[in-house]
Amino acid sequence: MINDSSARTLRGRRSAGVFGWQRLPAFPISHLGGELAAIALLTPMFLFVAVWNGFPFLFFDSGAYVLEGFARVFVPERSPVYSLFIHYADGRESLWYVAIIQSLLTAIAIVEFARAVWPRTSLWLMLRAGAALSILTSISWFVGQIEPDCFTAVLILAMYPLAFKPQQLGVVRAILLIVVGGIAIGTHPSHLGTSSGLVLCLFAAWIAALIWKRLRLPRPNVVLPAAMVAAGLSLVLLANHSIALHNKGLPDKWFVSRSGSFFLAARLMGDGVVKKTLYDLCPTHPLLLCPYKDNLPKTADNFLWGPESPFNKIGRFYGPKEEYDLIVSHSLTHYPLQSLMPGLLGSLRQYFMVRTGDGVEPQEWVLGPLFRGFMPAQYKDYLTAHQQRGTLRFPAVNVVHVPLALLAQLWLGWVLYRAIKRRRWNLGTLPAFVLLGLLGNAMVCGLFSGPHDRYQSRVAWVPCLIVLLTARQSVERALRRPNLTA
Repeated sequence: MINDSSARTLRGRRSAGVFGWQRLPAFPISHLGGELAAIALLTPMFLFVAVWNGFPFLFFDSGAYVLEGFARVFVPERSPVYSLFIHYADGRESLWYVAIIQSLLTAIAIVEFARAVWPRTSLWLMLRAGAALSILTSISWFVGQIEPDCFTAVLILAMYPLAFKPQQLGVVRAILLIVVGGIAIGTHPSHLGTSSGLVLCLFAAWIAALIWKRLRLPRPNVVLPAAMVAAGLSLVLLANHSIALHNKGLPDKWFVSRSGSFFLAARLMGDGVVKKTLYDLCPTHPLLLCPYKDNLPKTADNFLWGPESPFNKIGRFYGPKEEYDLIVSHSLTHYPLQSLMPGLLGSLRQYFMVRTGDGVEPQEWVLGPLFRGFMPAQYKDYLTAHQQRGTLRFPAVNVVHVPLALLAQLWLGWVLYRAIKRRRWNLGTLPAFVLLGLLGNAMVCGLFSGPHDRYQSRVAWVPCLIVLLTARQSVERALRRPNLTA
C-alpha cells in the first residue's frame, strides 16, 4: 500500500517528469531544429572511443580497402564500394574524415528512425540514449573503425521506417534513407544478402495481409525498401565496373562479386565436405586442389588466411573461380545435409556471439607498408594509438556489453510475444523486423564465412537503442497505473 503522501510524491514526479528533464525545452526531433541538432551532436558522441584511442581503429582487412581504393588494385574479397568510399572521403589525407562520415551516416539513420517511430522524442532523450549507446554498447567501436561493419546496423534502421512509416518520413527523408541505406548495403557483400532477405520477408508479410484480411495485419511498403536494395546493388555494380576498368585482366566488367564461392568453399572445407567432393571429382576433373585433397586445412580461416594453405599456392582469390563454383555446386547437390546443417548451426552460434573487440589489436605488421606508401603523414599517429601499443583490454568492456546486448534482444522477444498474444500486430512489427535483421545477419555470416564475434556485435546495439528510447515511457506508464495509489 502507498499512502497519500507517497501518492502525492508520485504525482509530483509525473508532473516534473520521471527523470526531471521536462524543466528543459522539449526540442522534439519532429521539428527540424531538434532533428538537425540531434544529428550534429550524436556524430561526435559516437567517435569518443576512437578519439580516446588516438586514431581510428583498424582491422586486418582495412589495408585491402586502402589498397583497392587508393591504387585501384582489384581485391576480389573486398567491396570496392567501401574502398572508393575511403578514397572519396579523402582518407589519404586523414582517416578521421572516413570515421566522421561513418558517424554522421549512423547518426542520420538513428535520428530518422526515431523520428518516424517516436516523433515526440526530445533532443535530450536522443542525446542521453546516444551517450548510453556509446558507453554501454559496441557502436563506438565500429563507427570509429575503418571497416564497413558499422553499416550493417544502419541498413536495418534505414529500412524499417521505409517499410512501416513512409507517411511519417515524407518524400525528402525517404529519399535520404534510401541513399544512406543504399550506401550501407553496397559497402559489404553480406549486407546485400541481409537486406534482400528482409525485403523478401516484407513481401511475405504484404502477401499475408492480403490473404488474411480479417486479421488486419500490417501491410508494409515493399517498394521503398526494394528501392534501397536496388540502390545498394547499383553501387556495387558501378564500383566493380570502375575498379575492373583499371584491371584489364578481368574477363567481366559488370559483376556483383567474384569471391562468394571462395568463402563458401572454405566454410564447406572446414565442415569436411570438400574432401568428399574432391574424391568424387578428381578422377574426371583435374582440379588444382586435387593434389591437396588429403592435406586440406581443418578450418575455413586456416584455408583462407593460413600461410601454408594450398589456397595461397593456386592463386588465392585470383585463382580458378570456376573450380570453386564446381566444388560448391557438387557439395550442395550431393551432400546437402552435411553442407547446410553445420552452416545453420554456425548461424545459431553466430547469433549469440556479441563480444566487442574481435580483431581490435596491433596491425602494424600488416598495415605499416600501406601507411608508409599511401598515408605517411598519418603513420606516427597510427603507431602511437592505444590499439597499436597493445594496451586495449576487452574483458571488462564485455562484462557490460554482452549481457546488455542479450537482455535487450530478450526484451524485444518479450514485446513481440505480448503483441502476438494480444493480436496487436502493429506493435509487433518493430521487434519482429529488428530480430529478423539480426537473424539474417547471423545466417548470412554463419553460412558463408563461419561465426566470428565481430559479425554479430556490429548489430548488437540496435535492440539497446530501442530499449533506451522506450524505457522512460515504460516507467512513466507503470507509475500511472491506478493500483500504485490504491
